[in-house]
Amino acid sequence: MLSDEFGREVSGVRVSLTDRCNFDCVYCHNEGLGDTRGPLEAQDDELSTDRVIRFLEVAADFGVESVKFTGGEPMLRDDLAEIVAHTPDEMAVSMTTNGTYLPGRASDLVDAGLERVNISQDALDRESFAELTQSGAYDRVLEGVQAAVDAGLAPVKLNMVVFEPTAGYVPEMVDHVVANEGLRLQLIEYMPELAGNPEWAIDIERVHDWLGDQADRIENREMHDRRRYFIEREEGAGEGMIEIVDPVGNETFCANCHRVRLTHDGYLKGCLNRNDDLRAIGKTAAEMRAAFRDTVADRVPYYGEYMIETEDGWEVNEEYLDSEGDRAPYTYSK
Repeated sequence: MLSDEFGREVSGVRVSLTDRCNFDCVYCHNEGLGDTRGPLEAQDDELSTDRVIRFLEVAADFGVESVKFTGGEPMLRDDLAEIVAHTPDEMAVSMTTNGTYLPGRASDLVDAGLERVNISQDALDRESFAELTQSGAYDRVLEGVQAAVDAGLAPVKLNMVVFEPTAGYVPEMVDHVVANEGLRLQLIEYMPELAGNPEWAIDIERVHDWLGDQADRIENREMHDRRRYFIEREEGAGEGMIEIVDPVGNETFCANCHRVRLTHDGYLKGCLNRNDDLRAIGKTAAEMRAAFRDTVADRVPYYGEYMIETEDGWEVNEEYLDSEGDRAPYTYSK
């Protein structure tokens, strides 16, 4: 397993299979590349089936233990089941989706080797959901969640981005997950450095404090120092679990990052928040191995190294830029 100069082993990869999506969520950052929603038809720049599988084989050779398929909406790829089926056996396979295409396909994906799924669901209110996602697919998402549970993917983790438009729905979503044994909830801190609109950000500690008052027990995961809150269900029917992902300004989170990302068009990213370190993977296994090694070697924790906290807030670390030859920020374009 490869490690960067900060001692962080790369044990996982996130693979964006497409930047196409049937939603247009107001907070979307498209794996840090910016919202690039376009036609739903397959685009020429998307990685082919063979290149995705070849990359996964290279990653497995380096000891990578898990892959999460993302997008855009990864289920817009007609070859998704084939990619899952050909993922190396030693890698755990999960996916993040909006859930609308899971009905009728969830069982096939499980048969192919899918083990876990995250489904984006930011509100239980139909009108608010439509406003947040710019879609009328609320009922279809609920059907997708149930299809995932029925296919054996439970516990299904619901992803909810917490910011001003959604913060009021947190209690209702928590109650929903606690009442449904097959569900868990992941509350994700809004990231204005990627999605813009900083006025939408809230103090995530308010959510931590509120959940702490509700929880029957709390645990800290070693990965990213994430806090998990467990609330007992009625009549001793187990616990509901809510986890908060709070990366903004979090040095501990960045110090424990063990993933690299592959974009839909074939670039490796060592850090979600940066696009000045993109590296093309090439087409051959040899090119992919070289790109993977170089990407890992150049990884820098975003908070605490690339960005440092000053009296005026978080600012780019000029010493880091100087050590890298005063490289200018890379602007991603297709």
